[in-house]
Amino acid sequence: MKGLKVQELISSGVYATVYFFVVFIATMILRFTVPTFNSLLIPALSALLSGVVYLMVVNRIPKFGAITIVGSIMGVFFLVFGYFPLAFLPSVVFPLLADIVQNKTKLADKVKLFTSYTLFSFGLTGPILPLWFMKEAYVESLLKRGKDMSYVNSVFEPITTGTFFISMGLTVIFSIIGLMIGQKIYNKHFAKKTKIGSKA
Repeated sequence: MKGLKVQELISSGVYATVYFFVVFIATMILRFTVPTFNSLLIPALSALLSGVVYLMVVNRIPKFGAITIVGSIMGVFFLVFGYFPLAFLPSVVFPLLADIVQNKTKLADKVKLFTSYTLFSFGLTGPILPLWFMKEAYVESLLKRGKDMSYVNSVFEPITTGTFFISMGLTVIFSIIGLMIGQKIYNKHFAKKTKIGSKA
């Protein structure tokens, strides 16, 4: 990204790794607590847990590009590990939109921060959005990967209009709560000077 120095690119990669680890923890928690709906709730729970990571990105690397890099690395993960081919798109598009809101708009700081984090959190919806909007292609993709129809049916069992709105709605709500929690953690452990979103 133009404007980012080598050290800032490295730092972006480090924060992306931390973010990946948080998403992994959220995934494991959901897998053992709500196995039927776990994939649908990953974006929401990850948003609840990742607020402090996002604040570290926007405060330590306050330049356009860092947010996009952190989110896009998740997209690379989706591609490498055989997720639905289009799963990477939201991981690029939503973090890019978050980057634009955070670094290229003149909104009030608080509005800008909460809006950009909510958009960023939707980057994790890539693997699940096709379940509602590209069912036939998704089924074909699973079958090509050697999955049987029993597995396919289990994947689509919780997919309804209602669960779509629940999943998306919780992602918005948990993004707001997660950033508020993140502000408190950041203020206590990481803030050194007056920083973006460092006040609750």
